[in-house]
Amino acid sequence: MNRKPIHTDDAPAAIGTYSQAIQADKLVFLSGQIPLVPETMEIVAGDFEARVRQVFSNLTAVAEAAGGHLCDAVKITVYLTNLDDFATVNAVMESFFEPPYPARAAVGVASLPKGVDVEADAVLIL
Repeated sequence: MNRKPIHTDDAPAAIGTYSQAIQADKLVFLSGQIPLVPETMEIVAGDFEARVRQVFSNLTAVAEAAGGHLCDAVKITVYLTNLDDFATVNAVMESFFEPPYPARAAVGVASLPKGVDVEADAVLIL
């Protein structure tokens, strides 16, 4: 199997022992993205919707660095510290995806890195 790390300066740099994504043949596994602005590595200003948009913008940048698009996603996992925010995630995802939508899971968690309230990862097929 051919494994290739994916990196772009258009998404936040890894803040731990992981790659932004790993391509394995035609599969691309995108690491979880939190609402960090790539240029500053600070949490994006604004409300929950702005944070969700930043998460999906970051995922988009990594998908494009892999030679694909976020619409190539077959699976998305969204992690939320408050599942009551899920309707906002749905609304934001509508602006990033078109049918058929990827498979998705929403997971309620106690906490996320840097104290954020949303994170998402993805699996693409190129």
